[in-house]
Amino acid sequence: MYGTIRRYDVTDETRSSELVAKVKDRLVPQLSDLPGFNGYFLIEAGNGIMSSVSFFDTAAHAEESTQVASDWVRESELESMLPHPPKITIGEVVVRETRELVQA
Repeated sequence: MYGTIRRYDVTDETRSSELVAKVKDRLVPQLSDLPGFNGYFLIEAGNGIMSSVSFFDTAAHAEESTQVASDWVRESELESMLPHPPKITIGEVVVRETRELVQA
């Protein structure tokens, strides 16, 4: 399994809820339809920082998700909110432990 972490600097924090809604409604369905999809998480860290973590079966699948996310930012006209390319880390998951998450 391969993981992708994307760290975004949100320049207009007042639009964070708009970004979250668009991710949930538009980006997640696109990513979950990709081959090898295993999961997606969006983390709001505060101070205008948002990070996404996604998991795919292969490195190629993870790379494809990065292109889909990049295209989605452009197509959703979010460049003014996300003017800088995200910092991206892609690599093999070498330790894994999961437990079913309980939604708060």
